[in-house]
Amino acid sequence: MQFDSTRRWLALGALAVAMLTIGLDVTVLTVALPTLAVDLNADTAGLQWFSSAYTLALAAVMLPAGALGDRYGRKKFLLAALLLFGAASLACAGSTSADQLIAARVVLGIAAAAMMPLSMSVLPAMFPEPVERQRALTIWITSTAIGLPLGPIVGGWLLRNFWWGSVFLINVPMAVIGAAAVAALVPESRSAHRFRLDLPGVVLSAAGMLGLTYGFIRIGERGWGDGPAWAAVLAGALLLGAFGVWQRRATQPLIDFALFASDGFRWGTAFSIVVNFALFGMFFTVPQYFQAVLGVDALGSGLRLLPLIGGLLVGSRLVDKLLLKLSVRVVLTAGFGLLAGSLALGSGTGVDSGYGYTALWITLLGAGMGLVLPASTGLAMGELTAERSGSGSALLQALRQAGGTIGVAVLGTVLSTRYRSELGEFNRDPVADGVNAGVATARKLGDPSMLHQVQSAFVGGMGAMLGVCAALCLLASMVTVAFVRSKRPAEVPEPGAAESTHVG
Repeated sequence: MQFDSTRRWLALGALAVAMLTIGLDVTVLTVALPTLAVDLNADTAGLQWFSSAYTLALAAVMLPAGALGDRYGRKKFLLAALLLFGAASLACAGSTSADQLIAARVVLGIAAAAMMPLSMSVLPAMFPEPVERQRALTIWITSTAIGLPLGPIVGGWLLRNFWWGSVFLINVPMAVIGAAAVAALVPESRSAHRFRLDLPGVVLSAAGMLGLTYGFIRIGERGWGDGPAWAAVLAGALLLGAFGVWQRRATQPLIDFALFASDGFRWGTAFSIVVNFALFGMFFTVPQYFQAVLGVDALGSGLRLLPLIGGLLVGSRLVDKLLLKLSVRVVLTAGFGLLAGSLALGSGTGVDSGYGYTALWITLLGAGMGLVLPASTGLAMGELTAERSGSGSALLQALRQAGGTIGVAVLGTVLSTRYRSELGEFNRDPVADGVNAGVATARKLGDPSMLHQVQSAFVGGMGAMLGVCAALCLLASMVTVAFVRSKRPAEVPEPGAAESTHVG
């Protein structure tokens, strides 16, 4: 069934609202952790699990969710996921203990794991024309990306005026609006072939992603010398290896490894992971810099991220026009060059640099992301047929999630190692635990020399981390020049719309 242009774009607006909610939920919790520690009597491990429970569920369920959508109907599962997301948000807001909140966050992660790939997978059916599909992808991706810096702003304002549960209640009206719009406007689609769900593949992929993600989360928390963390990583890697072997033998595999034979999917996915490194590197350090060095509160820290959103909006407004006039290779090369340059500027931040310098480079960073995120995702999505768009989108998102989790562990280690090495005589507990503990200790003791050393050590670690991100983006720019074919959206083959069944 064909849908008129107005209904398609209204449906895309509903999907964008849903993805904005997920982006908000990733970062909004960060500003609420100190309050949760008091109100729910949560220790450090509990606070870590408030975030980790969501991440683990997201990683474990994403691949099966995409396949289930292909098999039984993408709209149906997306609608169920939106309703579950709203219900889990209510459960989070009403939690009276740390265990209840962790359990609710698991359910929230499961719902998000279905929302992310399935909301992307319906786009080829709604926008079969390549140029419109690229524009729709840009809107979808930008809505998610904008939600990330908005999280601390919204969360800080809510905590200043309401109780901590309000940071979860904000999800509920967005989920309801999204579900109503999806029910009314999004066409149902599913695979034309009634394949059997690959249950061994579901179990192996979920267990493997769970082990790998948990292991790297633990490494990020406890360092590279933690034995149980490496045991989890090894177990996850072995299970994913077994999953790969099984997928090559299964008659109806959960994912199609032939996708990696396509240059577009392979490089588009790789570039998306690199961008996640840069994004997480910025989010991991800059809010801490604002609070520990510039001395602002959580809401002030969030507000100071607004230039990132401005740059992101400019980049995302330009990217579709540039892709029509230039090739995806040129756009990606320029975008990664801009990312590398902005991160290199960020790596030069000093204790006395001030906010203006940071505002400049995060604006450029946002513009680079606005160019690279839509172009790289469009490059990958252009190779997916509508027949397996659910599982293909899930594979893309799962790899981004895994890459981001590993990236946080790697970049966090770079930061902490450099921080401790520059502390000098102050390299002892609790100062060595992190910049927040170090600043609190220095101010409690009234020791300005310790405070300056702690802030200088953190800025040094931040520079090292952002330098690593800049080098990766520079490498991605060179890889783009060497390996990506010059292809515009208008030249991308339509994703086999005839191979997918539309219902209703």
